[in-house]
Amino acid sequence: MLADDPLGARRESDTSPLPRCYHDAFDAIDRDPNIELVVAQAGAGGALGALGIVGVLQLSFIPNLSHRGGWRALIEGVRVAAAHRCGGVGRQMLQWAIERARQRGCLMVQLTSDKSRTDAIRFYEGLGFVASHEGMKLHLSRGEGDHG
Repeated sequence: MLADDPLGARRESDTSPLPRCYHDAFDAIDRDPNIELVVAQAGAGGALGALGIVGVLQLSFIPNLSHRGGWRALIEGVRVAAAHRCGGVGRQMLQWAIERARQRGCLMVQLTSDKSRTDAIRFYEGLGFVASHEGMKLHLSRGEGDHG
């Protein structure tokens, strides 16, 4: 699903087998108690294969000194299978993630979305997210042995 849109198709790989970097990332996520990889499923054996996976997101819990030492949740890598978009899957996933953040004692939930993903931005705004800050990124090149 990561490569299932124009942006993802340019930066992700959907080859089989998947490159080792994806396995390494999954292993690191699995070991970190402050990161959850969330998978939404349709009924087993659904149209997308034996697991019926229709959506994924990554939810990270981050301690902060700001906001009086409050924790925040960061939602990343939100993807819904093309055949299931606009059917409520994304809304259910995000509502679940927001509730999970509350359970973990977070004071806020934040996310970023590429500016070109206007439908996604409108979707997040419909859930109550506000574009209150200007986000910036600096891409670093991957060197040998680099995990970033």
